[in-house]
Amino acid sequence: MDYFPFFFDLRQQPVLVVGGGQIALRKVRLLAQAGAVIRLVSPNCLPELEQLIAASGGRWQKKVFEPVDLEACCLVISATDNAAVNENVSALCKARYLPVNVVDNPALCSIITPAIIDRSPIVVAISSAGAAPVLARKLKQRLEILLPQQYGKFAAFCGTLRDKVKQALPEHQRRYFWEKLIAGPVENLVYQDKEEAAQQWVTASLSKAKAANAIGEVYLVGAGPGAPDLLTLRALQLMQQCDVVLYDRLVSEPIMERVRRDADRIYVGKRRAEHAVEQAAINQMLVDLAKEGKRVLRLKGGDPFIFGRGGEEIELLAANNIPFEVVPGITAASGCAAYAGIPLTHRDHAQSVRFITGHLKANDTNILWPELVADDQTLVFYMSLQGLPAICEALITHGKAPSTPAALIEKGTTPEQNTYTGTLASLPLIAKNSAIQAPTLLIIGGVVGLQPALQWYRR
Repeated sequence: MDYFPFFFDLRQQPVLVVGGGQIALRKVRLLAQAGAVIRLVSPNCLPELEQLIAASGGRWQKKVFEPVDLEACCLVISATDNAAVNENVSALCKARYLPVNVVDNPALCSIITPAIIDRSPIVVAISSAGAAPVLARKLKQRLEILLPQQYGKFAAFCGTLRDKVKQALPEHQRRYFWEKLIAGPVENLVYQDKEEAAQQWVTASLSKAKAANAIGEVYLVGAGPGAPDLLTLRALQLMQQCDVVLYDRLVSEPIMERVRRDADRIYVGKRRAEHAVEQAAINQMLVDLAKEGKRVLRLKGGDPFIFGRGGEEIELLAANNIPFEVVPGITAASGCAAYAGIPLTHRDHAQSVRFITGHLKANDTNILWPELVADDQTLVFYMSLQGLPAICEALITHGKAPSTPAALIEKGTTPEQNTYTGTLASLPLIAKNSAIQAPTLLIIGGVVGLQPALQWYRR
């Protein structure tokens, strides 16, 4: 993030503008709309600019800029075509920690002005950090079409309800109410000036909300193999409406950035033989949080029902009559194989796929190796890094050819993805010499032999 976005309350606040031409005029128009009291310093001033300044309650000082002009102002806009003046204003402001904007010169700015969509009290600001202002304006044009002109009217109506809703509902129920209001018929009623009908809807909905059961709900959501653009649409929707999120170490930071900003976050990550929170405790935590009336997001790497213990979690939810929803995610086998250029099935190599883990409940590793040695199938081992030598040795011992192609995929679908290929006989040594880090996925079978040709076509 190059700039931290703020909305600046300039109502009746003193703002200094340096410059009196067309560049200054564009900025002063916006400042006047925001209610600022504008003081302008410039030897010359356009008539329209002078009128705007007078209307704001400010004044024009007909002179060149001096450091003393920076006194008694909360914001400075330098809008001249004189580079030396702009640089001087910028340096003096930064030395005083005074916010300064030098028009069309981001390097001299401590703040920048975005492209604005005004549906007051709703205001949308779009910035490219000065890198591509035309692109920002194009995005503004697209959003202008999506936001009705009357959107501000609806927002103002919602503002009149805030105290009423706050008094009627406890905190954890308010957002649910607002979501229903925004999705309901009230918006159109406001646009049609049917405020009495809108108020009746609000009163009836508040009564229902107060009488409703306060129990929350749980969402078991698959976060996919790592890349945030592989999240499902439903996953993103629930990530934006949760009150609290329980997440593990396989959920990447770029994915966590898509969770609602003010949601509480609880890390329950698990590594091999190292559990931040035991599974039984996680299960109970989901129940307890839901009973507090919260919307609980259980965010899991991959898919919740493929080695994600989702089944164990919903058993306890069902036993406690907690409403829940399961959202599938792209499992690591599909995501990592696709990004590595390895088809899991192929008419010439594999007619079936096996998903296998060496981490079963109670550390039971009773894998039926004789079933895994057939040549017409693809084997996918999850959580395979530590057990790689033992897996390859067991398959060879039970009759699988040592020359069988095998691949170990590190941090699949992320920018740090690496794919190591070899055979059952050679891959353990390759991995040992490569300092590979979890998470990894092991793929074994004839399809791996296609990877050198197909990897170049990966996006």
